[in-house]
Amino acid sequence: MGYFGTDGIRGQFGEFPITPDFLLRLGFGAGKVLAAKFPNKRPSVLIGKDTRLSGYVIEAALQAGFNAAGVDVYMLGPLPTPAIAHLVTSFHADMGVVISASHNPYQDNGVKFFSHEGKKISDEFQDAINAELDVLIGDNQQGLKRLVGIQADAIGKNHRVDDAKGRYIEYCKGSFPYHFNLSHLKIVIDCANGAGYSVAPSVLQELGAKVIAINDSPDGININSNCGSTHPQTLQQAVREQAADVGLALDGDGDRIIMVDETGNIVDGDGILYILANHLKPVGVVGTLMSNVALQLALAERGVEFHRAKVGDRYVMQDLQERGWTIGGEPSGHILCLDKSRTGDAIVAGLQVLSCMVETGKKLSELVAGYTPFPQTLINVRVSKISDPYANTQLANIFADAEQQLQGKGRLLVRKSGTEPVIRVMVEHQDATTCQQMANQLAEAVQRILSS
Repeated sequence: MGYFGTDGIRGQFGEFPITPDFLLRLGFGAGKVLAAKFPNKRPSVLIGKDTRLSGYVIEAALQAGFNAAGVDVYMLGPLPTPAIAHLVTSFHADMGVVISASHNPYQDNGVKFFSHEGKKISDEFQDAINAELDVLIGDNQQGLKRLVGIQADAIGKNHRVDDAKGRYIEYCKGSFPYHFNLSHLKIVIDCANGAGYSVAPSVLQELGAKVIAINDSPDGININSNCGSTHPQTLQQAVREQAADVGLALDGDGDRIIMVDETGNIVDGDGILYILANHLKPVGVVGTLMSNVALQLALAERGVEFHRAKVGDRYVMQDLQERGWTIGGEPSGHILCLDKSRTGDAIVAGLQVLSCMVETGKKLSELVAGYTPFPQTLINVRVSKISDPYANTQLANIFADAEQQLQGKGRLLVRKSGTEPVIRVMVEHQDATTCQQMANQLAEAVQRILSS
């Protein structure tokens, strides 16, 4: 059985697989795989998390499972996902673990793994963990025997890391040109009441900016609640009210960023990619199936190649590595700058755009002025049981008719989410009214047919 989605293992806390029992076995199974990979030493794992209340339970369950498998565990506390990706290499650990459901509401949580290189684990590593879990949760009692057959002198130890936050702050600052500073900028940072609530404002302040932090008081259940990169309206309002130069919004685990210019207009992941590509002039840029067609056209005018990967930052990463390119990302704000970071990092990506502002002396609105996206409507249709919408003949015919209408004027993309029980319906069209109407019609059809 496969337990992993497009971004680790995720679901609602208290429901399989995000239950204490399963997560204990996940830690044990992953620990056994890790021990087999590094047979000549006691493996070590770093565990970080976002601010969800359920993180306390998950952290304890995973830690116990890893320790039982003979793995030493280092607890980092609340930190952005990219911080764990960085620190796993800094500590020369064998694996990094992040407890987070990213942009999802607080009821959800999840677990994702990083290799000793600070990259998402390979499909082969995932398959090995899946195989261990099949045994550990099987109904033949073999899993129970393996869990209870643990030698008391072979278990791993648990450690708390006190300086993890400071290490990551210095790493982020190191991605910003040393001869620049942000002393002339007033910046609003929306921390989404998530994992970046403490480190993100600190990074900007230490680089000299006047910082106004909002949604930086997590209580365990307010993560992503009408704030952050998925709800940028609060940031837009704050930028206008504070007469700020720029605004940055993170998501719950700090790997996505949406920016707001001085007028309060949103600059999404596509806009950020345009700015970086226009300034740095790379050979090529990797986007995804969700990237606006206007980005592809704008980059082509500047002689920059553009390639679409499947949706998900791991696929953007794979494409970048295969092509030897360094810049890629998604409209949602997953931005990869592989010359600066090993994974999508909201703070690092934001700093690269801010460095463009400092170097050119231009406002964010001026940097993005050459990019005008086609109107795009994305509707998330929540369904009780997730399935491939194209597997339904009636829906497939409806989609085919829509694509015929859009030919030469826009794009249609319908896909099931890999992180939550929704079907994503995206329509892109030169005309905003047509775009909205068609998206509504298709979303209604998906809801009606898949719920019947």
